[in-house]
Amino acid sequence: MVRIGNAQVNKDAGYNRRSSMDSPAELEIRAADDGDASTILHCLASAFASYRAEYTSDAYEDTVLTPETITSRLQQMHVLVAVREGEVIGTVAGAKTAEGGHLRGMAVLPEWHGRGIAAGLLKAIESWLRSCGCLRITLDTTLPLQPAMKFYEKNGYRRSGKISDFFGMPLIEYAKDL
Repeated sequence: MVRIGNAQVNKDAGYNRRSSMDSPAELEIRAADDGDASTILHCLASAFASYRAEYTSDAYEDTVLTPETITSRLQQMHVLVAVREGEVIGTVAGAKTAEGGHLRGMAVLPEWHGRGIAAGLLKAIESWLRSCGCLRITLDTTLPLQPAMKFYEKNGYRRSGKISDFFGMPLIEYAKDL
């Protein structure tokens, strides 16, 4: 067991995290498997629904994924899910790249915002990337996601200065040295 904040992480069990929330039920952060695909899609769609009008249709589809693209994500990235009472309430994905690590698809069901779920997911995926030898992590976000930008900045991420095109929208890169 390794301690991350007040969480215990079992390195041999896919970075499971258990912590006390605001009720007796426990939160588990674990590696996702194929059986989680539909609940990850639900989580992404719910988390990004309020931003849909601010996205191009292709950018939105690439963000919330489809049944086909979730399969690719699960095969190509290390995907974590936050589970409470058997329900997936959050997700994030990370991959080791030539430059370090890269995050995608951070999402928490709206009714769970403000309860530390995203912070727990972020700590767990950063820990996994660190264990893979990554010294730097990048992620990309879009202008409509101001709350996400503030969250990442609060957690040590800074704009790298790189802005690219994301299906007709500016895509802003953030980076953090581990």
